Amino acid sequence: MTVLPDDGLSLAAEFPDATHEQWQHLVAGVLRKSGKEVSDSEAEYALSTALEDGLRTRPLYTARDHAPDPGLPGFAPFVRGGRADGNTAGGWDVRQWHTVADTSAVLADLENGVTSLWLAVGASAGFPVPSLGSALDGVYLDLAPVVLDAGDETEPAARELLRLYEERGVAAEAARGNLGGDPLGHEARTGRAYDIAPVAELARLCAAQYPGLRALTVDALPYHEAGGSAAQELGCSLATGVAYLRELTGAGLSTEQACAQLEFRYAATADQFLTVAKLRAARRLWARVAEACGAPQAGAQLQHVVTSPVMMTRRDPWVNMLRTTVATLAAGVAGADAVTVLPFDHALGLPDAFARRIARNTSSILIEESHLSRVIDPAGGSWYVERLTDELAHAAWDVFQEIERAGGQTAALRSGMVGERLAETWARRSAKLAKRREPLTGVSEFPHLAEKPVVREPAPEPPSGGLPRVRRDEAYEALRARSDAHLAATGSRPRIFLAALGPAAAHTARLTFAANLFQAGGIEPVTEGTFEESGAREACLCSSDTLYEEQAEATAQALRAAGAHHVFLAGRPGTYAGVDSYVSAGCDAVAVLSATLDRMGVS
Repeated sequence: MTVLPDDGLSLAAEFPDATHEQWQHLVAGVLRKSGKEVSDSEAEYALSTALEDGLRTRPLYTARDHAPDPGLPGFAPFVRGGRADGNTAGGWDVRQWHTVADTSAVLADLENGVTSLWLAVGASAGFPVPSLGSALDGVYLDLAPVVLDAGDETEPAARELLRLYEERGVAAEAARGNLGGDPLGHEARTGRAYDIAPVAELARLCAAQYPGLRALTVDALPYHEAGGSAAQELGCSLATGVAYLRELTGAGLSTEQACAQLEFRYAATADQFLTVAKLRAARRLWARVAEACGAPQAGAQLQHVVTSPVMMTRRDPWVNMLRTTVATLAAGVAGADAVTVLPFDHALGLPDAFARRIARNTSSILIEESHLSRVIDPAGGSWYVERLTDELAHAAWDVFQEIERAGGQTAALRSGMVGERLAETWARRSAKLAKRREPLTGVSEFPHLAEKPVVREPAPEPPSGGLPRVRRDEAYEALRARSDAHLAATGSRPRIFLAALGPAAAHTARLTFAANLFQAGGIEPVTEGTFEESGAREACLCSSDTLYEEQAEATAQALRAAGAHHVFLAGRPGTYAGVDSYVSAGCDAVAVLSATLDRMGVS
């Protein structure tokens, strides 16, 4: 929007407005200069980026990109937030995840910025139900909301928490948090079901006596952690929420009361705009469900957002701090009610005190120093964000309808349909990761082989037996583990000799590319000395296309004569004698590296 100065003089008044078609024509001209012959109408598509769920991000959004009116914060369809004042009063709820009964860690968090606790409770978790009271010693339960995650032990864990409220003199209206009932989420995690009837009874109790407590969580993390897309995560959460509404209303609650017993949990990734659009779309979709159920004013979705476990890497875990910061920023911009920042060493085991401090301080800095929560829905009105929100909402609604046609979330889980759809999505994403189209800093790009490993105490084993848990780094982690085993057994890593041809200006780009590529698989690149001195069995030529024409074949033959069993060339595939294979941007790095380790005898 252009705001005219006080005197009404617009500096652009003498110039005609540029049209969209003129812009497309200019873009097509630039693309033609780079060797891409496209028409004016195709130019914009050529610069667009494909996302999952059939969505595309275009290079330009204008007022022509219409999207439905998002409404106002606190009013249906709640796209801009479930409350009229958003998080302006004090920021979002900073919720820390605890998997072991460590009272000192719990109190340290609460004394230093954490505002609520999320506890893994149960015999297989770090908080056995009988130890809940001792773990919460010193915690003011009327000030710090508690959220339980107890799986099939939800009823005894919830009863124990309610007993603690009574024992410690916490008034029923002062108790806040969530009892964590989520039978379908548990089944997605473990493949085992548990009866929802006791959870429905807890919901009736909360509705009648504990206005600040909710009984159920609609956890979409199992679908995200199984490799699902944003639309699949939303679609599965909608189907789960609808299933719970049916059960709760069948148990005697009104639709309004049933909606008030649900809290939704989503993942926030380092894809900032997609995360913002996903959380805004989630609120709009749930508002549509509430409207269809005859309770439009009950459709304000309460959101608990967790930084994505899938994006966390085990190698160079310090980079995870950057990932979680961007994810937290996106969650805050999108108006999340509660945010859990996973510590940077989450994938390695139990976080230490430093990691927990960084995690909670991430929210503190964004709230207290960046003042992120002072503006409600700052992304609202952006043509890009509004259009992406709308497109993602439609894609998620399609997923939801497919699940409903299959008989609902329970039937779709048990038939394997949900698992199959998620596996298909993850297979496509795995191919992009393998080809480094989706780069992982510190893992597939710019790995550091000399990095000192970060070691943590083992964390309790998470629930398993249902949908798989995937990580973006898993393929590269397997390669690095093979290299580590070789290092432990022989005292050195597998090596490859990088033969740089010509001056630095000619070979630096491809030398850097090759070094990054092979280090991603734990293969140490050697650039100094001769091939014989390197201790390597394979080599890679690195230079410009011009020098390849002049020197590639002779150099490849010389390397073979010196004992090279396999010769790579960094660049476009050609027909050079003596060269066995070619590596270039977009090649399947995982396949190349795995085959290379196989030839080197690294198992």
